[in-house]
Amino acid sequence: MDSTVKFELSIEFRDLFREAVENQNESFIKNSLEGIDDADVSALLEEFDSEDSKYVLDLLGPEMAADVINHLDDDTRARFIKVYSPEELALVITDLDSDDAVDIINELPVEEQEKVISQIDDREKEQNILELLHYDEDVAGGLMAKELIKANENWSVKKTIEEIRRQAEKVEKIYSVYVVDEYERLLGRVSLKRIIISRDDTRIADIYDKGIVSVDTTMKEEEVASVMRKYDLEAVPVVNYSGQLVGRITVDDILDVITEAAEEERQLMSGITSDVEEDDSVWMLTKARLPWLIIGVAGGLISAEFMGLFEKDIMAGAWIALFLPLIQATGGNVGIQSSSIVVQSLANPSAFQDMMGKRLGKVFLTALVNALVLALIVYGATWLMNFELAQCLIVSFALFSVVVLSSLVGTVTPLVLNRMGFNPALASGPFITTLNDILGLGIYFYTIHLLVSVL
Repeated sequence: MDSTVKFELSIEFRDLFREAVENQNESFIKNSLEGIDDADVSALLEEFDSEDSKYVLDLLGPEMAADVINHLDDDTRARFIKVYSPEELALVITDLDSDDAVDIINELPVEEQEKVISQIDDREKEQNILELLHYDEDVAGGLMAKELIKANENWSVKKTIEEIRRQAEKVEKIYSVYVVDEYERLLGRVSLKRIIISRDDTRIADIYDKGIVSVDTTMKEEEVASVMRKYDLEAVPVVNYSGQLVGRITVDDILDVITEAAEEERQLMSGITSDVEEDDSVWMLTKARLPWLIIGVAGGLISAEFMGLFEKDIMAGAWIALFLPLIQATGGNVGIQSSSIVVQSLANPSAFQDMMGKRLGKVFLTALVNALVLALIVYGATWLMNFELAQCLIVSFALFSVVVLSSLVGTVTPLVLNRMGFNPALASGPFITTLNDILGLGIYFYTIHLLVSVL
């Protein structure tokens, strides 16, 4: 049975806990945190300064401290570990998986990193950390943990079980046992159930599954996430260029990658150019938001210039201005819908690589259907509102053109950005909205200019 206590961080509890920390009431601190999940303790300590948080974790012990520090957000953790000495930090990270330990060490200056690593008593842990530090943080080698369970293909089931018991002391979660040859090359995997139900003298070579998905150390984290999502994996083995098993990536690490990518795309779609949070400085928040606001202002000025070019047409009737919000809003919405679908599809590396013409043709046909339906609705609505026939035709035809063009722009723009090496999520924010506003106004006024004389 799960003994974790359901915890709710209320203002009353926070104030009581703060008072207990100030008075160094050890019994209250220990009793109030007993059985509470590490993530909840992390959320609580983010309300305190680093010195007070360290005092609390010293009472809870190094193992609990390691898990709590691991759950802190990056900015808080970077500030927090500064109050630890190299010896204390080495003791803490010894209780973490190697990938999590490296994440903490990477927060330190290079000279501090060396001091901390030199204080680690566990030589195997030290070696694992040193190996992982050689990889970039955004590739499989930088994501993987060295801790895993493996068995040689020539072992018997009995020997494998003995090795599992020995190796499992340093592995928090066991998803499967990886099978290697005498050169440590990955051959496959065998489930714990298969091991348990097999006879003691059965060779692993006779019961393991040869078909196994793996990733290499240089694969980008986005591609790793795509592989694990595609094959619904809880963990994926990592191999080097020789095919040797060097680590594994678990689903919790990939969830972090997916969350960070989603947050980045959400901010880009909102017109925020860098990773910022509410408690960042005014300068950081301004720098992240201002560029796209400037682009929006520039787009508005261009739109005004468009209106100036067609001043005579605008003066022909006040009714023209009535439909400006309709044209701009519809064009912006259609563009964002189209670009969002493409951005989502591009998350799959194979998207749009096969049958490009068929996909774009489908987009175009969808745009035509949507444009026709909306144009007919607007035509009927304007007719019921007693506008003249020419006015109804002008507005509905302009809307039809805007929907088709906005859909195509919304589809093509993220593809072009992706091909140029930019994040395609840029196309789902102010960029596409501003562009479609300009195009929409241009089409609207040009349609009026052409059709007024005809109709």
